[in-house]
Amino acid sequence: MSKQVIVYSTDGCVECTFVKQMLEEEGVPFEVRDVMASEEHQKEVEKFGFMGVPVTVVGEQAVKGFTPELKDLIANAKQ
Repeated sequence: MSKQVIVYSTDGCVECTFVKQMLEEEGVPFEVRDVMASEEHQKEVEKFGFMGVPVTVVGEQAVKGFTPELKDLIANAKQ
């Protein structure tokens, strides 16, 4: 059973686009939350200790950026 995946992003964010493309290629459904469109979404990102995007969240785990750790997070989402 897949876990919920949330990608916090903004329009025009290149790394955000890479993260979303990777999730699509892996067949992982995800929800996009634009931090510029919602102050609540920005506060959610800050609760994970980050100030920028992209931030990808699976359960209580969060990864900032388009980094190697993202692959582990995606694997966790597929479990």
